[in-house]
Amino acid sequence: MGFDQSNAMAGGGGEHLPDPLPADPMPLFRAWWDDAHAKHVQPNPNAMTLATVDADGRVSARIVLCKAFNMADGVFVFYTNYTGRKAVAIEDGASGPLGKGRVALVFHWDDLDRQVRVEGVAVRSPAEESDAYFATRPWQSRIGAWASDQSRPIDSPGAMLMKLAETMKRFGLDPFNPPGEGASVSIPRPPHWGGYRVWADRMELWAAGAGRLHDRAVWSRALVREGASLRAGAWSATRLQP
Repeated sequence: MGFDQSNAMAGGGGEHLPDPLPADPMPLFRAWWDDAHAKHVQPNPNAMTLATVDADGRVSARIVLCKAFNMADGVFVFYTNYTGRKAVAIEDGASGPLGKGRVALVFHWDDLDRQVRVEGVAVRSPAEESDAYFATRPWQSRIGAWASDQSRPIDSPGAMLMKLAETMKRFGLDPFNPPGEGASVSIPRPPHWGGYRVWADRMELWAAGAGRLHDRAVWSRALVREGASLRAGAWSATRLQP
C-alpha cells in the first residue's frame, strides 16, 4: 500500500498557513490577533515577550503589552519607563549594522496553537504619540509612572508607598482622600516614560500541525536608518520545515 501524503498531512487536525504564502505577513498577523481577542483566549491576548541584549551581552526577557501595531509599516508599539533595564538595554546595549536597539518579540496564543516571532529594531515613539497614549491611562497609572524609578532598588513596599504618596501631593492629590476610579485628573507624561516602535525585519508565523508537522513560514526584509526612525523594504516569504 502506497504512502498517501495528503491523508498523512490532513489526519489529526492542525492548521495550515496559506499556500502560496502572502507577500506581507501583517494581514495574517492581524487575523490571528483579532481571533485571539474575539475568543478571549487569555486575560491579555496582546501580551508579548520582549527580549533584549545589554552591552555585556546578557540576554533578558519579560512580558510587555503590545498597545498598537501598524499594518503598513510592520511596526509594534509598547510603552515603558525609559530609565528601566529594558530601555537601557535597547538604547545602550549590543550594537549591530543598524546600530543599537535590536530586540525580539514573541506572541504565544497557546489555546489557538499559534505563535508569532518578531525580530527587529526598537526606536522611541514620537513624543506626541506617547503623550496621546499616556493621557488615556487611569490617573493611578500616570502617578505610578512619575513615582517609580523603574528597576532601581528600594528598601521595602512601604518605602514605595511613601514615594507614591509624595508624588500624589506633588500633583495636588490627597493620599488619604484620593480621587475615585475614572476621575479626570491632569497629570502630564513624565519625560522618562514613553513608547517604543519595534520595526520588524523578520517575522515567523507558526501554526501547530498534526503529528508535530507544524506549519511555519518566515518573512524578512531590509531596514534602513533614517534619522531617529527607519525605512523598510519589501517582504520576502519562505516556508520552513517544522
